[in-house]
Amino acid sequence: MERERLDAESTLVVTVESDDEFHEDVGSAIRALTRGEPVDETPTIAFRSYDDLLSTLTPRTLDLIEAIRRAEPESINEAARVVDRDVKNVHEELGRLARLGIVYFEEEGQKKRPVVWFDELRISLPFAPENADAAPTAT
Repeated sequence: MERERLDAESTLVVTVESDDEFHEDVGSAIRALTRGEPVDETPTIAFRSYDDLLSTLTPRTLDLIEAIRRAEPESINEAARVVDRDVKNVHEELGRLARLGIVYFEEEGQKKRPVVWFDELRISLPFAPENADAAPTAT
């Protein structure tokens, strides 16, 4: 997604879905577009498992994302100071987040300014019941 469009968005949805679900969603969107129907264009990142999501969006990572959004640091070094962490670790973590599209960098000379483009991170965890006919009960 291009940066101008990202900057116009305010929400990033993070979810967990299988490869089959991902391919079905893409196929449905293509079929809808072919028929001239609108499709949901909410920026979404889908992880393959709960473990992948939780190992990526740890509390430390979420703190870093929030700090960058709030403080708008001018560089990776400044971002590391804001969260009181090692520059090398913050640099590596921001690189991973950039590859996922959660942050991007604006380059200003030798500096790379990390940018969090969304105001809200919505995590959607769908639970597929083992038996669709069985309703949950409370005791």
